Amino acid sequence: MEIGQVIQSKFKNSKHKAVVNLRYTANHLGNIQNSYMAKFDLSMPQFNILRILRGAQDAISVNSVKDRMVEKSPNTTRLMDKLIDKGLMERVRCESDRRVVYVSITEAGLDVLRQIDEDDQSQLDFTGNLTEEEAELLSNLLDKLRG
Repeated sequence: MEIGQVIQSKFKNSKHKAVVNLRYTANHLGNIQNSYMAKFDLSMPQFNILRILRGAQDAISVNSVKDRMVEKSPNTTRLMDKLIDKGLMERVRCESDRRVVYVSITEAGLDVLRQIDEDDQSQLDFTGNLTEEEAELLSNLLDKLRG
């Protein structure tokens, strides 16, 4: 359904419509992803942190994690605390500089990511209505929008 019908609104111009549509769609997709991640007792930002740590392979600084987050959040430390409480990651202070904190994923964290990787994620395939060419065009347009 077209965005104007969904939110029952008129737009100043096509650019205004595109921005509203982008934000509405991002929120819509986020809600679906959050519902999916709930069955693993994770939020999307927590999932993002675990994926960053898995990709890093070794312990990395908290600031490096913050820099790599898809959604920047002032709550990153609190999100990490929750993952530590769940035993999915661990924190280590730097010996030479106590202000620097390193984090790494635990085996339990890797297990959760393996479960997610193996789970039927068909409900998260939002691109089913797009051809490969349309998906590439969309990605290119989003890159252009970010400048």
